[in-house]
Amino acid sequence: MTVTRTFDILDHNLKHYNKPDALVSKSNGKWHPVSIKTFCEIAEQLSYGLMHRGIGPGDKVAIISGNCPEWNYVDFAVAAIGAVSVPVYPTMGNNDTAYILDDSKTKIVFVESEELYQKIDSIKRQTPSVQYVFTFKEVQAAAHWKLVLEEGKSNPQEEKLRAYKANVKPDDLLTLIYTSGTTGAPKGVMLSHANLISNVHGSQPACPVTHEHRALSFLPLSHIFERMLVYLYLYVGAGIYYAESLDTIGDNLKEVKPYCFSTVPRLLEKVYDKIVAKGNELSGIKRKLFFWALDLGLRYELDKANGWWYETQLALANKLIFNKWREALGGEVGIIVSGSAALQPRLARVFTAAQINVLEGYGLTETSPVISVNRVEPGLRKFGSVGTVIQDVQVKIAEDGEILCKGPNVMLGYYKRPEATAEVMIDGWFHTGDIGTLEEGKFLKITDRKKEIFKTSGGKYIAPQQMENKFKESVYIEQIMVLGENRKFPAALIVPNYAELRNWAAEQSKIPVDLPNSKLIERPEVIAFYQAEVDFYNKDFGHYERIKKFHLMPDEWSIQSGELTPSLKLKRRVLLDKYAPQIEAFYTETI
Repeated sequence: MTVTRTFDILDHNLKHYNKPDALVSKSNGKWHPVSIKTFCEIAEQLSYGLMHRGIGPGDKVAIISGNCPEWNYVDFAVAAIGAVSVPVYPTMGNNDTAYILDDSKTKIVFVESEELYQKIDSIKRQTPSVQYVFTFKEVQAAAHWKLVLEEGKSNPQEEKLRAYKANVKPDDLLTLIYTSGTTGAPKGVMLSHANLISNVHGSQPACPVTHEHRALSFLPLSHIFERMLVYLYLYVGAGIYYAESLDTIGDNLKEVKPYCFSTVPRLLEKVYDKIVAKGNELSGIKRKLFFWALDLGLRYELDKANGWWYETQLALANKLIFNKWREALGGEVGIIVSGSAALQPRLARVFTAAQINVLEGYGLTETSPVISVNRVEPGLRKFGSVGTVIQDVQVKIAEDGEILCKGPNVMLGYYKRPEATAEVMIDGWFHTGDIGTLEEGKFLKITDRKKEIFKTSGGKYIAPQQMENKFKESVYIEQIMVLGENRKFPAALIVPNYAELRNWAAEQSKIPVDLPNSKLIERPEVIAFYQAEVDFYNKDFGHYERIKKFHLMPDEWSIQSGELTPSLKLKRRVLLDKYAPQIEAFYTETI
């Protein structure tokens, strides 16, 4: 059968794979598989239930939940009747959540937990369109999602559902995904069935997963990256296993033994830092072997470009050291797809050297999301790039360096925002807002966000993301924001990696290791130590780009504290406003 709409994927899977573990989640210490046959039955009954509640083509249904099979049931049930899903991050603040539900005129909301149920209850005056709220977990005094399921079982409308499905065209609106709002109110990105299906087909060659494989899922399904990959996994018949939480990923990897998973660079950075920290705990010959292997990995080049002697050493390193890295990830990981932000090239090098292929890709919510991605085949991967453009998608670089994209993956537009749509859709090309180059005529490289590049008061352009990515190569730097727009020089706010900093402090006889973060970063020895780190990485940049001053932060930036978007990008305007006094001090004091 031809798959042109997302709900076609379920019938395709049932016909070709009849997957016994299409979706698998863990509760009460056990993994619970859901077969594709059961998945199809639940989605159909849920469609009936939604229809019974008056939901039809074009109506909006919101999902506010972590990853779980219920998320998928609702997604496919909504799509089958021509309604529109509105995923919302569970971590999103009340005001943004209320704005999204009101702007989209959502009628039904499915939430995961009591906490989220209370959130919706607290904003109900701001969301008059919401008629019903259902929970995935049992919540006292709240309606459970299985109520809709049971209503569907009792009120099947087979002919009506068949007619709804037949009337859904590939170019019809599938979902409204609101951008995370680094600036201004969130915008609803309108994506069609065809947008997502084209991205599944275009991305599949770069993610060679089959029905014999298992995938671990932990990035939010509210994000288009993970959602598209779930469609891809279902399309090729791979089993999807949902991690219990971000805190249990390590254990879940060992239990599931997945072939692939997707991640964001920040999580890979944490994995790498933990590995290096364990290496630092070794002594004697074991320590020497660990750092010998690590050094080899950091010098890795693709396609055996380092020669036979390097490859001989690398084979030994894989047998003695890197095999433990693979075991920590379950022992069967073949592919890790990284997206959402820039990946440090050294991480791609060292993991690939350890026979764990880290493939960096690029895209936006507006492009469903993948535009380009690195691949495992020789000649189709380049460290420091986001790979080659996927099938049926075109990319060109504008005169000012902005990346422009055209293809079946590009959104229908911004919901109820024709002016905003016209700003980014010009002559059929979507303007990404990212600055980049095409290297060797085929490898796309992102250098920065167009809106985030700034000028110093001396007229010099600074690309902050490129600098931040370099500075985060230091194991002692957890997070960093480079700033200095219209100022005399660049400066930075730095969040230390406190675990590594305390390890270093323990080696210094004069620094008490039990100091709170706020006191530790005031120590002259610590400030001098970070000055040395900054000086080391400054050498990679021109004199006008170098960080002249920095301020160490006592707490890590997070989604909950409002400094990061749900996809873990820096909210630069929030950080600039929140830490205005520290920033002003950079430029009122003499150097």
